Amino acid sequence: FVIVKHSLQYLITTKGKMNDFDQKAEQAIPADVHMISGCHDSQTSADVSNVGNFQLPNPQGRAGGACTAALLQTLYDAHRNGSLPTLSWVTLLRSMRTNLLNKGFDQVPQLTSSRMIDVEKPVQFVNDSNNYGTKRAVLIGINYVGQNGELSGCHNDVKNMKEYLMNVHGFPESNMTVLMDDGYHLNPTRYNITNAYQNLVRQSMPGDSVFCHYSGHGGRVRDTSGDEDDGFDETLIPVDFQSSGQIIDDDLFKNLVQPLPKGVLMTCLMDCCHSGTVLDLPYRFTADGDVSAGMQRIDGFDFDELLMIGLICCCLPDLLYCFGDLFGCLYGLLDF
Repeated sequence: FVIVKHSLQYLITTKGKMNDFDQKAEQAIPADVHMISGCHDSQTSADVSNVGNFQLPNPQGRAGGACTAALLQTLYDAHRNGSLPTLSWVTLLRSMRTNLLNKGFDQVPQLTSSRMIDVEKPVQFVNDSNNYGTKRAVLIGINYVGQNGELSGCHNDVKNMKEYLMNVHGFPESNMTVLMDDGYHLNPTRYNITNAYQNLVRQSMPGDSVFCHYSGHGGRVRDTSGDEDDGFDETLIPVDFQSSGQIIDDDLFKNLVQPLPKGVLMTCLMDCCHSGTVLDLPYRFTADGDVSAGMQRIDGFDFDELLMIGLICCCLPDLLYCFGDLFGCLYGLLDF
């Protein structure tokens, strides 16, 4: 841990003054990550009984998540009228908010990001830095079939999002990992979800475009690491949560966000309760935010812990290798 501590100090002091918020963000999170969430951390998300009310083309089934349906309605409207290439983040969020209000939902969509971005610039799902980059997606829909709190629309959300990504943005079906508790697709257990995210990270290269969609239950548990101002970690709730537990935001950051290499563009849609900061990203803009103020830095964001996580993940194999050599030498001496 002394080695890790000195490495952290080195990162903070090299290349200029690393206690600057934006520079720390680049050190902690190398990739460009954008997350659209259906609500604030303190809010709950909603299911809708008929996504056809959101005027989606060829909707898969009737039930679905309100956030996913509101997003797809906005994107398809822009695609039909030719304005999708110029659709701004603020227009997207406010249109989602309007769509939700019109259907009787008061949840407030928000955007969090690994970088300070101009919310009046166009939404970007595909990396424009490399025309030959690979497009990949992980799509998760959990209805909790046969359990208390069973949902009805999360499978439909995944099918609708998959169709949009393929037809509008050219994501190949062969590069999509789908997890649903439907007895046909990969079951969305804690292990399978974590493994899908880790595989996505391992496969991603600079210039690639990544899309992650989660539709299911989200939750909150008491924070044990001291990095949450409100005292709670936000969570995703896998289908086997009763036996395997929930997936906390710290684990999502460690397995999905932090390891992505620089040059990768990842967009996430989290359609679940308490999802506002579930990826622990340092910048935020809400649908009812002040456009002139733009995206805001999240006060009190704990970069030191995130940098420590990154260093441990990066250095642990080398440290274990060194310790292995050391123990080997000691064993040899004792044997001698």
